[in-house]
Amino acid sequence: MDLDATDLRLLELLQTDASLSNQALAEKAHTSPATALRRVKRLVESGLIERQVALLDPHRLPEGLTAIVEVTLDRQGAEHLLAFEQRAVAERAVQQCWRVSPGPDFVLVLHSRAMSEHDALVRRLFTQDANVRNVKAFFSVARAKFDPRLNLEPTPKD
Repeated sequence: MDLDATDLRLLELLQTDASLSNQALAEKAHTSPATALRRVKRLVESGLIERQVALLDPHRLPEGLTAIVEVTLDRQGAEHLLAFEQRAVAERAVQQCWRVSPGPDFVLVLHSRAMSEHDALVRRLFTQDANVRNVKAFFSVARAKFDPRLNLEPTPKD
């Protein structure tokens, strides 16, 4: 999909605040409301805009913990990787699931409301799977940055 400067401005604005009205979005993007509406619809239909959500600050909730987990499997055949991935993404507490290389096979970001919930997830996802060789969890004590926006600036030419 070819993106021009107007598309990129719209995407940047929506990444910052997807709750903007079409009128406000068009004004900030320096385009007409009809153009903004048509372009955003095209970006959604193309799948580039995957979905629009509200981002919550987990530290403002009454309780909860975030863990970044490295998972290494014993067997890395395509069917084994896919089986683990399907089980992981089916878990509500798994916020992100990345298949990575080299190093561990997966990196997961988990958010649980309490340690007991995290422990139950560990038993379901890791302990009961005979193909899971190693699990290394890192618990978040502070979040310095969280920004889901993608960089849309052009890359400098050499």
